[in-house]
Amino acid sequence: MHTSLVMYLHLLYIKGGIAVGSRISAIVVAGGKGTRMKRFYNKQYILLDSKPIIAHTLMNLERCSLIEEIILVVAKGEVGFCEESVVENYRLKKIKKVIEGGTQRYDSVYNGLQEIGKDIDVVLIHDGARPFISDEIIERSIKGLEGCDGVVVGVPVKDTIKRVSADGMIQETLKRQDLWQVQTPQVFPASQIKEAHEMRKEKNLQVTDDAMLLEILGKKVKMVMGDNDNFKMTTPEDLDVGKAILKRKQKGSSPNEH
Repeated sequence: MHTSLVMYLHLLYIKGGIAVGSRISAIVVAGGKGTRMKRFYNKQYILLDSKPIIAHTLMNLERCSLIEEIILVVAKGEVGFCEESVVENYRLKKIKKVIEGGTQRYDSVYNGLQEIGKDIDVVLIHDGARPFISDEIIERSIKGLEGCDGVVVGVPVKDTIKRVSADGMIQETLKRQDLWQVQTPQVFPASQIKEAHEMRKEKNLQVTDDAMLLEILGKKVKMVMGDNDNFKMTTPEDLDVGKAILKRKQKGSSPNEH
């Protein structure tokens, strides 16, 4: 890590007095099905340039010096398979534990939160199907915690967005400059996200991402710039995009929109 970055991390503090350079745990949610990928197995294990998608994700997190530990949350019945075919096969040292997830994504994140170290200050939550997470995105999201309770990574929407009624009639054209497409990671002080998930479980709330829980609690959540490469692999066409990104990165080109 560059000396300037080390100094920066030691000097910068987030709300609550937690040093950004202190201990960070990554929870990787990897229980997605392969339905839209037209596969009968978990899409995380689809090969992308000879490696499973989840392996690319974990290797990028492993290489980031800011990450202390990784909790990997997989689908029911996949713990042993993932430990052997991914964690051991790719010699991933930061994986603290591989555990089973729950019925919904928020259940899986809750399970992951139960496994983080007691001395962890910051939790980074990431989708296993976003294999192109970078050091730059991680550093930007952690830096963004200064003065707020959570950070979401995203990119501005490119297209015009309209609100439509159930019968297909356009109700409103939304201001594009106010709209962002949400990605992961989402980053929170450990105490804040634990409190939020306990609240969700107690009230049985249905949410689509972790930041939504902080919003419900009236906390301040900030959006920081992500990267178009940091997309979620969902359809068969995404595999071709992923291969193109890998090829570009191997050539050392600068990231461009895809």
